[in-house]
Amino acid sequence: MGKAIVFVMGLTTFLFGVVAYGQEESPVAGQSMISLLVILGVFGAVFYFLLIRPQRKRQAKHNELVKDLKRGDKIVSAGGIYGEIDSISETSIVVNVEDGSKLRFAKSSIVNKQAK
Repeated sequence: MGKAIVFVMGLTTFLFGVVAYGQEESPVAGQSMISLLVILGVFGAVFYFLLIRPQRKRQAKHNELVKDLKRGDKIVSAGGIYGEIDSISETSIVVNVEDGSKLRFAKSSIVNKQAK
């Protein structure tokens, strides 16, 4: 437990320029502003590379999948329904399912295209 407290105090000293055990030095205003900007920059970079960038890649891949759909493609919907595309409109797709019935789906609900 004691080692963890020392580690946290050392980390605090490193990040914020505060000396351990509550003794504060008066940092120069420019130094505290620079350290704050560095910390915010690091958090921003981590946030971007762990959350935003992967989501954009997934969205671009899905948009490409939806754009390349054509009549006769076999697809899988978000609800797990398999079928073959009968017709495509601007916002929806009509799909023939196995028993011969037709279902209309929003284009955004198509998650996969099966190989023929």
